Amino acid sequence: MKKFGPGLLVTAAFIGPGSIATASAAGANTGFVLLWALLFSLVATMVLQEMAARLGLVSGNGLSQALRTTFSNPVISRTAVILVVAAIGVGNAAYEAGNISGAALGLQTLLPLPASASALVLGGLAGLLLAGGGYKLLEPILIVLVLIMSMVFVVTMLMIDLDFGAMLAGMFKPSIPAGSAMTVVALIGTTVVPYNLFLHANIVQEKWRGVSTEQAISESRTDTVISIGLGGLITLAVMSTSAVAFFNTGAEFSASSLATQLEPVLGTAANALFAFGLMAAGLTSAITAPLAAAYAVSGAMGWPTDFADRHFKAVWVLVLAVGTLFAALGTKPIAAILFAQATNGLLLPVTAVFLIIIMNRADLLGEYRNRLVSNLLAVAVVAVVTGLGLWNIVRLFV
Repeated sequence: MKKFGPGLLVTAAFIGPGSIATASAAGANTGFVLLWALLFSLVATMVLQEMAARLGLVSGNGLSQALRTTFSNPVISRTAVILVVAAIGVGNAAYEAGNISGAALGLQTLLPLPASASALVLGGLAGLLLAGGGYKLLEPILIVLVLIMSMVFVVTMLMIDLDFGAMLAGMFKPSIPAGSAMTVVALIGTTVVPYNLFLHANIVQEKWRGVSTEQAISESRTDTVISIGLGGLITLAVMSTSAVAFFNTGAEFSASSLATQLEPVLGTAANALFAFGLMAAGLTSAITAPLAAAYAVSGAMGWPTDFADRHFKAVWVLVLAVGTLFAALGTKPIAAILFAQATNGLLLPVTAVFLIIIMNRADLLGEYRNRLVSNLLAVAVVAVVTGLGLWNIVRLFV
């Protein structure tokens, strides 16, 4: 286990209310047809996160810091910084609304509180933990709770009657049924999370400090592939259990019926355990998303990435406040979460393009810069995500 860590944190970051709600909606509305989007998103995540980790290990820089020194033209450099700040700031604010809404949905099930009060309580709790540093102690506990709930999905998937032929067809025969384009973008956005690229580039530096570059890169790649593969298995289980429980069964899919897919294993306890796990997942993400945004934006702007710095603090406070506000105003939980994931999917190309440019800098990475295969894979990821995003936008006006 000493060789693992950063990849597991990345997985824990994208296994939250967004991934559970988005995967559940995909399975309930389309069955197994969109499994190809999950498979693509896993490959895309592995490719991009490996690049981000390699950047941190070789250069000792985070993605934001490297971006500031990449373009010699001041206009281009400032434009790049503005785009990243907008992408991460806006994306994380939308993501935070989904985090708070998802956690509030779980809290409402456990306690007789209205939606607005639940959102304000959880937003306030996340703010107190961030301000006091208590998240460092609480986060491992919440991650364990989320993973326990996630494993329940996997066990449930193994117990129910699955159509493996339909599963394989959904994985390897891409199609986008009418009305599911936004869900496809959301599935990608819930797995390939832009702020995780900034987070990964920084945390690997602490994990493998003092280790040779070759060993660090090798262990980091193993950590990334295995951890993200585990996250993919969990998402597959969520989609599969939802497909069997809701798709073409006549059962109504809604926020209040999400726990139905766990009843084959948990019976009457499904609702309470699902609510508790959803609240834990939402609170964990509600803490990490503003923190990651603060690191990314501060690095891009050249501000100190110090928790006591007023700029750093202002970024995470703003992201948390906006997310809490939208959740408290009564935004439908499932709608807010799906919108957040779709936003991430649309903003991903901005971050990915800059990452590819940085990873080809010989002056920064030397022999560890991107080679042909890495570039081809990364460009293919950007092309597919951009194409889906543009197609989705065009469909709004056609």
